Amino acid sequence: MHLQVRIGGAGLLAAMVTLGSAAAFAQQRGGTDWPTEKCNRYKKAYDQSIARLGKRGLGPEFLASHDAFLASNCQARAEVCARSKEELDLANRLVVMAMNSGMASTFLPFNCRS
Repeated sequence: MHLQVRIGGAGLLAAMVTLGSAAAFAQQRGGTDWPTEKCNRYKKAYDQSIARLGKRGLGPEFLASHDAFLASNCQARAEVCARSKEELDLANRLVVMAMNSGMASTFLPFNCRS
C-alpha cells in the first residue's frame, strides 16, 4: 500500500510537469513572446496608474524617458530617473505592479546615473 502511494505521487508529479510544459508551449506558440507580453503588462500598469494618479508632478524629462522606453517595446535601456515625490510614487507603484505581474525587477526602466 505504501508503494502505491509513492507511485501515485510520482505519477501525479509527472502529469503536472507534462501539463505545465504543454501549457507553456501552447502559450508560446499561440501568444506573444515573453518580452512583448511583459511590455504589454507594464504598459497596462502604467496606463492604469496615470489614469488614477494623473501626470501632475511628473517632469518632462521623466515622461520623455519613460515614453522612449515604451516606444521601444520596453527593449531600450531607457534611464527613467524619478526625482520628485510624484515620480517616486509612480515608480514605486509600477515596481510593485510589475512584480505582481511576474516580471523581474531588472525589466524596469528606473535608473538614476547622475
